[in-house]
Amino acid sequence: EVQLVESGGGSVEAGGSLRLSCTISVEMSSFCMGWFRQAPGSEREGVAGIDSDGNTVYADSVKGRFTISLDNAKKTLYLQMNSLKPEDTAMYYCAADGFRPVSMVVAVNGRNGFGYWGQGTQVTVSS
Repeated sequence: EVQLVESGGGSVEAGGSLRLSCTISVEMSSFCMGWFRQAPGSEREGVAGIDSDGNTVYADSVKGRFTISLDNAKKTLYLQMNSLKPEDTAMYYCAADGFRPVSMVVAVNGRNGFGYWGQGTQVTVSS
């Protein structure tokens, strides 16, 4: 069974940085993984994705500020978040599933394409 556990959330001031981690319980050879976020009253949206070929995708709102990466040896997915803004405040979730177009992560309702989810980690950015 695939289990995902996020960590690394917290509270920072605008302009600060955080690195989120997502530990995966199994080694996946062909996959698509992503980070999603959900603010109160909003739908869950894709932030960044990566596939087993190393392709990445980012939502326009985070391009140039966030970087997604994967350490296969540690079975850990990361999201480096720099220049954080108050509008980045949300619960952040990692998700995974079999290989599919990485663009699905940031597509409308892209969350529906992923069957494995972590429990989430809160990120709060104050102005």
